[in-house]
Amino acid sequence: MVRLLNVYTISAFLSLGVALIGFDISSMSGVLGTHQYQDFYGNPLGARQGTITGAMAAGSVVSALFAGDLGDRFSRKVTIQAGLILWCIGSVVQSTSNGVAMLIAGRAISGLCIGLTASLIPTYQSEIAPHKIRGRIVSFQSLAGAMGIMVQYFIQYGCSFINSEAAFRVPWAIQASPAVILFVGLFWFPRSPRWLASKGRWDEVLRVLARLRTANNDINDPFVLAEYKEIEDRVRLDQLDVQSNSIRDLFSPKIRRRVFLGMAIQIWSQLTGINIMMYYIVYILESAGIRNLLLASSAQYIINVVMTIPAILWVDKWGRRPSLLVGVVSMAFWLFLIGGLLKAYGEPNRIPNQPITWMVVDHPAVSRAILASSCITVGSFAISWGPVSWTYQAEVVPLRVRARSVALSTASNWAVNFVLAVFVPVLLRSISWVMFFLFGSFDVAAFIHVWVAAPETKQRTLEEMDEIFEHGPQKPLWKSFTSTRATNKFDMLAKDIQMGKLIVHPLVNTS
Repeated sequence: MVRLLNVYTISAFLSLGVALIGFDISSMSGVLGTHQYQDFYGNPLGARQGTITGAMAAGSVVSALFAGDLGDRFSRKVTIQAGLILWCIGSVVQSTSNGVAMLIAGRAISGLCIGLTASLIPTYQSEIAPHKIRGRIVSFQSLAGAMGIMVQYFIQYGCSFINSEAAFRVPWAIQASPAVILFVGLFWFPRSPRWLASKGRWDEVLRVLARLRTANNDINDPFVLAEYKEIEDRVRLDQLDVQSNSIRDLFSPKIRRRVFLGMAIQIWSQLTGINIMMYYIVYILESAGIRNLLLASSAQYIINVVMTIPAILWVDKWGRRPSLLVGVVSMAFWLFLIGGLLKAYGEPNRIPNQPITWMVVDHPAVSRAILASSCITVGSFAISWGPVSWTYQAEVVPLRVRARSVALSTASNWAVNFVLAVFVPVLLRSISWVMFFLFGSFDVAAFIHVWVAAPETKQRTLEEMDEIFEHGPQKPLWKSFTSTRATNKFDMLAKDIQMGKLIVHPLVNTS
């Protein structure tokens, strides 16, 4: 019997590392509308504010490019711990910053942490999770990110009533707390069994699987031995590949489709429009004519948390493919609606030197409709692309290149995130409502790409992904909504072991 409590506990605790992304998002979005921040940093607008916001993403791109190699060499766990140290340093620099330059430096240092944790936490989660609930386990990080956004936002909101620099310094310092907790807790976590296998530490593989899958650490449990057997067979095949564990293998004919698909899913997740809704919701609501910006913004952060919960519970039943397809359709509709309402009822902002140049005035019903549409857009992302984009990129590639592939996907995510963080304030000032039609069009393009290129992977073991991508369904993906169907191959293997038809002999350590 699978020891679910152990896996759930590890994954939930590990997700604190992803909550840091949420803390960062709110640490910026929560101060944009406060006079304390504007007065101290000289009311940064346009590209200047974009650079401050985007500094974290820039640091993330750099570290994500090295996350795969570091994770393969030092293990997922140790590399994550190194990233957490960087986060604490970044929090200190931000909370003590004496100007824009020091603030940018602190956010860039924190970004170095995010590049490592965002790459390796989903990898680690996918490698410890039973295949039937892998989507749920990896989706914990999406819930943690949403909760990080909400908790930090309310901390920022509460501190906004402090009439001093402490209004932003205190929340930025508090960001270090979850990193410290996770850093200490990781010392009691097991290493990834699949990483151990890649290092030839087979006795530890068996012990860790028994710890994760059984209540009494039974190394002779049929399901433990079946998973051990699958990992062993996969590693043996990888060792026969002369290109195995090399950079070239990422772009070999058998692998590159999966690598590019993971990168594309991460890029599309940023181009859905969620970036502007998270970082710059204060600006959007100001355009809509909403007055209590900080309190109104909190509604979408609460919805972000609530709508992530159904995804965690049922993503392994719904499947990855339907979630992605339905999600972008919904987001496209609501973004087009926001753009249309702003165009029809908006007018130029008469106040100079403001981040918003186009706004709705004296149309309360329209203002409420835009607020509701932005909340539904966020909810649509939270129940679909939020958890699935991180799950999918980590499960579609084989062990020998998983850390590197996820690192490339994560770097792609943060590269686009950086571009958007820098230029969205500029777009809001220059093309205003047209920007929402632009991101709605990106959602349409994402729908088409997923429809023709992304197969279903739910309830398949990580070792079965070769079967999906190299042999695949007999008909094109666009002729089927869910495309592939899970097999009971793993259960049959466990049954053969239980009945004595197959004997598994654990390998001797090779390192």
